Amino acid sequence: MDFLPFPVSALLAGAFIGLLGFVLLLNIFGLPANWILLGLVALWKTLHPSADMGLVFWVLLVFIALMGEALEIGLQIFNAKRYGSSSSGTFAGMLGAIAGAILLAPLFFGLGALLGALAGAWTGCFLLEYLKGRPLHQAINAAFGAMMGRFLGTVCKCGAGGCMLALTVRRIWPPLPPEGIPSVPSDMPASVVLSIVQNLC
Repeated sequence: MDFLPFPVSALLAGAFIGLLGFVLLLNIFGLPANWILLGLVALWKTLHPSADMGLVFWVLLVFIALMGEALEIGLQIFNAKRYGSSSSGTFAGMLGAIAGAILLAPLFFGLGALLGALAGAWTGCFLLEYLKGRPLHQAINAAFGAMMGRFLGTVCKCGAGGCMLALTVRRIWPPLPPEGIPSVPSDMPASVVLSIVQNLC
Protein backbone atom coordinates (compact mmCIF):
# COMPACT_ATOMS: atom_id res chain seq x y z
CA MET A 1 0.00 0.00 0.00
CA ASP A 2 2.99 2.29 -0.36
CA PHE A 3 1.39 3.92 -3.41
CA LEU A 4 -1.75 4.96 -1.47
CA PRO A 5 -2.11 8.19 0.55
CA PHE A 6 -1.74 7.55 4.28
CA PRO A 7 -5.41 8.24 5.25
CA VAL A 8 -6.65 5.83 2.54
CA SER A 9 -4.18 3.08 3.46
CA ALA A 10 -5.00 3.50 7.13
CA LEU A 11 -8.72 3.24 6.34
CA LEU A 12 -8.21 0.01 4.38
CA ALA A 13 -5.98 -1.46 7.06
CA GLY A 14 -8.46 -0.51 9.78
CA ALA A 15 -11.35 -2.11 7.89
CA PHE A 16 -9.34 -5.30 7.37
CA ILE A 17 -8.34 -5.44 11.05
CA GLY A 18 -12.00 -4.99 11.98
CA LEU A 19 -12.86 -7.93 9.71
CA LEU A 20 -10.24 -10.07 11.45
CA GLY A 21 -11.71 -9.13 14.82
CA PHE A 22 -15.17 -10.15 13.62
CA VAL A 23 -13.82 -13.46 12.32
CA LEU A 24 -12.49 -14.28 15.80
CA LEU A 25 -16.08 -14.35 17.08
CA LEU A 26 -16.63 -17.47 14.98
CA ASN A 27 -14.68 -19.36 17.65
CA ILE A 28 -17.84 -19.21 19.76
CA PHE A 29 -19.67 -21.25 17.11
CA GLY A 30 -17.03 -23.97 17.19
CA LEU A 31 -15.78 -22.94 13.75
CA PRO A 32 -12.08 -22.78 12.79
CA ALA A 33 -11.93 -19.00 13.18
CA ASN A 34 -8.19 -18.85 13.85
CA TRP A 35 -7.45 -20.70 10.62
CA ILE A 36 -9.79 -18.41 8.69
CA LEU A 37 -7.89 -15.47 10.20
CA LEU A 38 -4.62 -17.05 9.07
CA GLY A 39 -5.99 -17.46 5.54
CA LEU A 40 -7.14 -13.83 5.40
CA VAL A 41 -3.72 -12.62 6.55
CA ALA A 42 -2.12 -14.75 3.82
CA LEU A 43 -4.48 -13.11 1.31
CA TRP A 44 -3.44 -9.66 2.58
CA LYS A 45 0.21 -10.60 2.11
CA THR A 46 -0.53 -11.79 -1.43
CA LEU A 47 -2.23 -8.48 -2.28
CA HIS A 48 0.44 -6.43 -0.46
CA PRO A 49 3.82 -8.14 -1.02
CA SER A 50 5.65 -5.30 0.74
CA ALA A 51 4.01 -6.18 4.09
CA ASP A 52 6.60 -7.10 6.72
CA MET A 53 5.64 -10.77 7.19
CA GLY A 54 8.65 -13.05 7.24
CA LEU A 55 9.03 -16.76 7.89
CA VAL A 56 9.23 -16.34 11.67
CA PHE A 57 5.93 -14.45 11.63
CA TRP A 58 4.13 -17.23 9.75
CA VAL A 59 5.62 -20.00 11.87
CA LEU A 60 4.52 -18.15 15.00
CA LEU A 61 0.97 -17.67 13.69
CA VAL A 62 0.63 -21.36 12.78
CA PHE A 63 2.05 -22.41 16.15
CA ILE A 64 -0.41 -20.21 18.06
CA ALA A 65 -3.32 -21.51 15.96
CA LEU A 66 -2.29 -25.12 16.69
CA MET A 67 -1.98 -24.33 20.40
CA GLY A 68 -5.48 -22.86 20.37
CA GLU A 69 -6.91 -26.04 18.84
CA ALA A 70 -4.99 -28.26 21.27
CA LEU A 71 -6.16 -26.25 24.27
CA GLU A 72 -9.77 -26.20 23.11
CA ILE A 73 -9.99 -29.96 22.59
CA GLY A 74 -7.69 -30.88 25.46
CA LEU A 75 -9.54 -28.80 28.05
CA GLN A 76 -12.91 -30.16 26.97
CA ILE A 77 -11.71 -33.75 27.23
CA PHE A 78 -9.73 -33.25 30.44
CA ASN A 79 -12.46 -31.39 32.30
CA ALA A 80 -15.20 -33.78 31.20
CA LYS A 81 -13.11 -36.78 32.26
CA ARG A 82 -12.33 -35.09 35.53
CA TYR A 83 -16.03 -34.98 36.34
CA GLY A 84 -16.59 -38.58 35.31
CA SER A 85 -17.69 -38.31 31.69
CA SER A 86 -17.10 -41.23 29.33
CA SER A 87 -15.47 -40.78 25.92
CA SER A 88 -18.83 -41.06 24.19
CA GLY A 89 -20.36 -38.55 26.62
CA THR A 90 -17.54 -36.10 25.96
CA PHE A 91 -18.01 -36.47 22.19
CA ALA A 92 -21.77 -35.96 22.56
CA GLY A 93 -21.04 -32.81 24.55
CA MET A 94 -18.87 -31.47 21.72
CA LEU A 95 -21.59 -32.13 19.14
CA GLY A 96 -24.20 -30.62 21.43
CA ALA A 97 -22.08 -27.49 21.86
CA ILE A 98 -21.89 -26.94 18.10
CA ALA A 99 -25.63 -27.54 17.64
CA GLY A 100 -26.52 -25.27 20.57
CA ALA A 101 -24.29 -22.47 19.31
CA ILE A 102 -25.93 -22.56 15.88
CA LEU A 103 -29.47 -22.71 17.24
CA LEU A 104 -29.12 -19.82 19.70
CA ALA A 105 -26.82 -17.65 17.58
CA PRO A 106 -29.61 -15.25 16.51
CA LEU A 107 -30.37 -14.35 20.15
CA PHE A 108 -28.79 -11.49 22.15
CA PHE A 109 -26.97 -10.02 19.14
CA GLY A 110 -25.00 -13.22 18.58
CA LEU A 111 -24.04 -13.75 22.21
CA GLY A 112 -26.65 -16.49 22.33
CA ALA A 113 -24.11 -18.65 20.51
CA LEU A 114 -21.96 -18.86 23.63
CA LEU A 115 -24.93 -19.67 25.84
CA GLY A 116 -26.10 -22.22 23.29
CA ALA A 117 -22.68 -23.84 23.17
CA LEU A 118 -22.56 -24.22 26.94
CA ALA A 119 -26.14 -25.48 27.16
CA GLY A 120 -25.56 -27.83 24.23
CA ALA A 121 -22.41 -29.26 25.80
CA TRP A 122 -24.28 -29.93 29.04
CA THR A 123 -27.35 -31.39 27.34
CA GLY A 124 -25.47 -33.61 24.90
CA CYS A 125 -23.26 -35.12 27.58
CA PHE A 126 -26.09 -35.51 30.09
CA LEU A 127 -28.47 -37.23 27.68
CA LEU A 128 -25.90 -39.75 26.49
CA GLU A 129 -24.63 -40.56 29.96
CA TYR A 130 -28.16 -40.90 31.35
CA LEU A 131 -29.36 -43.03 28.43
CA LYS A 132 -26.38 -45.32 29.00
CA GLY A 133 -27.84 -46.07 32.40
CA ARG A 134 -25.63 -44.02 34.66
CA PRO A 135 -27.15 -42.65 37.90
CA LEU A 136 -28.68 -39.20 37.65
CA HIS A 137 -26.12 -37.44 39.85
CA GLN A 138 -23.22 -38.96 37.90
CA ALA A 139 -24.74 -37.88 34.59
CA ILE A 140 -25.24 -34.35 35.94
CA ASN A 141 -21.64 -34.17 37.17
CA ALA A 142 -20.31 -35.42 33.83
CA ALA A 143 -22.44 -32.87 31.98
CA PHE A 144 -21.17 -30.06 34.21
CA GLY A 145 -17.59 -31.07 33.43
CA ALA A 146 -18.32 -31.08 29.70
CA MET A 147 -19.90 -27.63 29.94
CA MET A 148 -17.01 -26.12 31.89
CA GLY A 149 -14.50 -27.78 29.56
CA ARG A 150 -16.26 -26.20 26.62
CA PHE A 151 -16.17 -22.78 28.26
CA LEU A 152 -12.48 -22.98 29.16
CA GLY A 153 -11.58 -24.35 25.74
CA THR A 154 -13.44 -21.56 23.98
CA VAL A 155 -11.79 -18.90 26.15
CA CYS A 156 -8.32 -20.28 25.41
CA LYS A 157 -9.01 -20.56 21.68
CA CYS A 158 -10.29 -16.98 21.57
CA GLY A 159 -7.19 -15.90 23.49
CA ALA A 160 -4.98 -17.62 20.92
CA GLY A 161 -6.84 -15.82 18.14
CA GLY A 162 -6.39 -12.53 19.99
CA CYS A 163 -2.64 -13.12 20.12
CA MET A 164 -2.62 -13.82 16.38
CA LEU A 165 -4.54 -10.60 15.74
CA ALA A 166 -2.19 -8.58 17.95
CA LEU A 167 0.84 -9.89 16.05
CA THR A 168 -0.82 -9.12 12.74
CA VAL A 169 -1.97 -5.56 13.44
CA ARG A 170 1.51 -4.07 13.56
CA ARG A 171 2.38 -5.80 10.28
CA ILE A 172 -0.69 -4.43 8.51
CA TRP A 173 -1.07 -0.93 9.89
CA PRO A 174 0.74 1.55 7.59
CA PRO A 175 3.63 3.52 9.09
CA LEU A 176 3.26 7.23 9.67
CA PRO A 177 4.63 9.35 6.82
CA PRO A 178 8.01 10.92 7.65
CA GLU A 179 6.62 14.40 7.03
CA GLY A 180 4.02 13.83 9.76
CA ILE A 181 6.71 13.72 12.45
CA PRO A 182 8.24 17.12 13.18
CA SER A 183 11.98 17.25 13.69
CA VAL A 184 13.77 19.51 16.11
CA PRO A 185 17.24 20.81 15.18
CA SER A 186 19.85 19.86 17.74
CA ASP A 187 21.08 23.47 18.09
CA MET A 188 17.63 24.96 18.78
CA PRO A 189 17.49 26.83 22.14
CA ALA A 190 15.57 25.14 24.92
CA SER A 191 13.25 28.14 25.31
CA VAL A 192 12.13 27.82 21.67
CA VAL A 193 11.50 24.07 22.06
CA LEU A 194 9.46 24.74 25.22
CA SER A 195 7.42 27.37 23.40
CA ILE A 196 6.64 24.94 20.54
CA VAL A 197 5.55 22.23 22.98
CA GLN A 198 3.27 24.66 24.84
CA ASN A 199 1.65 25.75 21.60
CA LEU A 200 1.02 22.14 20.59
CA CYS A 201 -0.58 21.39 23.97
